[in-house]
Amino acid sequence: MSTPTPDQVLLPTYGAPARTFVSGHGSWLTDDAGRDHLDFLCGLAVTSLGHAHPAITEAITAQASTLSHTSNLFATTPALELAAKLRDAAGWADGRAFFCNSGAEANEAAIKLARRHGKHRDPGKVNVVALTGSFHGRLLGALKLTGNPAKHEPFEPLGSWVTHVPHDDPDALAAAVDDRTCAVWVEVVQGEGGVRPLDAAMLERAREVCDAHDALLVVDEVQTGIGRLGEWYGWQTTSVVPDVICLAKGLANGLPIGAILAHGVAAKAFQPGDHASTFGGNPVACAAANAVMDVIDREDLLANTRAMGERLADGMIALDSPHVVGQRGRGLLRALLLDAPVSATVTGHALEQLLVVNNVASDAVRLAPPLNVTPDEIDEGLRRLGLALSAATHENGTS
Repeated sequence: MSTPTPDQVLLPTYGAPARTFVSGHGSWLTDDAGRDHLDFLCGLAVTSLGHAHPAITEAITAQASTLSHTSNLFATTPALELAAKLRDAAGWADGRAFFCNSGAEANEAAIKLARRHGKHRDPGKVNVVALTGSFHGRLLGALKLTGNPAKHEPFEPLGSWVTHVPHDDPDALAAAVDDRTCAVWVEVVQGEGGVRPLDAAMLERAREVCDAHDALLVVDEVQTGIGRLGEWYGWQTTSVVPDVICLAKGLANGLPIGAILAHGVAAKAFQPGDHASTFGGNPVACAAANAVMDVIDREDLLANTRAMGERLADGMIALDSPHVVGQRGRGLLRALLLDAPVSATVTGHALEQLLVVNNVASDAVRLAPPLNVTPDEIDEGLRRLGLALSAATHENGTS
């Protein structure tokens, strides 16, 4: 039986794939024509240790041969160990975790936790304030949090419990939060919003108004957590401490997992029966996540992320192209900023140069290499990106 094409077997929720990949090793992906691609996207910031990392493979294999599922009616050693690692990485002695299967599910769990927190204080304390340009997932609650009306429109009505304010207006944020607000939702860096770091003033005001109105500050760390910005969590690159964080992408290097971590009053909001996930805390996924955190710690990959992030940022700014106007981001979550809406063209030419990046915004190209990327790989990725920019310049007739 020949392999079917996507249009023969899949619902049309994605565009036609530009490549079919069959294997990977480290920072490299191999397609079905045998061509090796330098992967500077990591499956949207997921495979943070690269492909087929031996420590992850060993952990998955050992766990799958021992115990693969028990449901949430019982505890497993990998889940308990992972919860402790997440707690310790945050420095929250009273931190408590809940496991699920994706970033959207993590945000949904945090919505319920925030509402539970609010309703313990007042039955009407159920509203949330979120930011324009944000992205929190595609389940209905997470979709409502997402600050992109175009993504809401096909699925309305989604309710009126979320107020969106500009991502760069602390006064608007303060005005929107009141005693009926149970939580404020932010990202330290808005990944799908164009790799846009939130200003310190915005984060600080969010913390202030949450404290003033007994609301929870929730930081969506699905894209920025587990080392991506050069610290275990993105909030650790700021002066602000949240009450709840949402995790997923980079946690298990490609296996489906999501988590929330709460501390303080937030850790006391849920009671038995308030939330559940049949597959949450799956032993195989948790074993992979434990191995990810062990490798990051053992190989000092937080330091490598900071160093390679600076190397990448400096190299992007130095690219010789009339389209390049700058870069933004932190650690190894970066965007190349362009002078016109040509990012799709640049991304297409990059793929022709066997470099995997993506057009996160019409004028921005996202780069998210593995945390263990080498200096030579950074330089090679920049070389290929330069060739892609040159080809885009010629295509657009720019001198």
